[in-house]
Amino acid sequence: MAKKTTISVIKCDVGSLAGHHIVPKLLLDIGERCLKQAQKKGLVNSFYVFHAGDDIELLMVHNKGEDNPDIHKLCWDTFQKITKKAKELKLYGAGQDILKQAFSGTLRGMGPGIAEMEIEERASEPIIVLAADKMGGGGFNYPLFRIFADPFNTAGLVIDPNMSGGFRIEVLDSKANKKVILKCPEEMYELIALIGTSSRYMISHVWRANDNLICAATSTTRLSLIAGKYMGKDDPVCIVRTQHGLPAVGEVLAPFMHSYFVEGWMRGSHWGPIMPVGLKDSKCTAFDGPPRMIAIGFQVANGKIASDEKENLLISDLFDDPAFDLARREAVENAVTLRRMGEFEPARLSQETMEYTTLPKVLERLKDRFTNA
Repeated sequence: MAKKTTISVIKCDVGSLAGHHIVPKLLLDIGERCLKQAQKKGLVNSFYVFHAGDDIELLMVHNKGEDNPDIHKLCWDTFQKITKKAKELKLYGAGQDILKQAFSGTLRGMGPGIAEMEIEERASEPIIVLAADKMGGGGFNYPLFRIFADPFNTAGLVIDPNMSGGFRIEVLDSKANKKVILKCPEEMYELIALIGTSSRYMISHVWRANDNLICAATSTTRLSLIAGKYMGKDDPVCIVRTQHGLPAVGEVLAPFMHSYFVEGWMRGSHWGPIMPVGLKDSKCTAFDGPPRMIAIGFQVANGKIASDEKENLLISDLFDDPAFDLARREAVENAVTLRRMGEFEPARLSQETMEYTTLPKVLERLKDRFTNA
């Protein structure tokens, strides 16, 4: 049996400098030290620590499989150490995404976002990791549909015979905690009917239809459903395999040449335009945004992230490119337009989504003052 490699991306909001906009370097350094120790012990083969806005992201490549308790415990312990330092510095929202008090064998249902996939490495294994800040869990629905189901975006759906059989796309119903797999292109309309309601239905996995090859995995954590109240937006992550019978790197990035709207932004209660940015601009400032998306590219080789002779990881900051200047300009212009509307829909989210914010408390205070119309 071929040796398998696991790619895990686990994220958590553990505290931000000056509000909700960025993870300070000393917290990233703690994450680096923790994963370096794990690498020396053989728990992970390689790793990369980065941030998307105020969320710290732990990328790990290992051979332990998905949902491995040791990997999840490593991340739990790392987030606890980072949270301790964040609290000492009185950073804002220290430990915000940690919703449980004790580790129970898995991080699922505990707050941190988790995207993992176990693969058999191909002759070349290019990977893209997408990470967002100030974005709801369904924010990847639109680009993943474009990547794996829209031939106007992905020419390979028409040109590459290895993709002509289409893709199987798993959709999670986050409220009912059920999932369904739809085959595209045959069930494209049914897919859109579901994932167009991104506050409830979220793409969780994608497989190539003709051989069930895993292609993409996302985190689908809904913090408000875990906590029963507003705890910040979900800020999901996504892993996408590319090339050689899968969408090319350029096809995966093409949906981000224009901005699109996502739930989240200020206090997790507004529609906002996504802004694809390089790592240096991965900070949410104006009205705690606009919502940011970063993309890193790398090769998986022999169970590790490919590196040079000095063990420096070969990481590409994919959105640090003028090709996405138009999307960034659109995001700013659309953000300004939305903010002119203040707290009126559609700038603010619908009442159903707002039930996890302070709106129910307002209604409770006013309930005795309502009279029959």
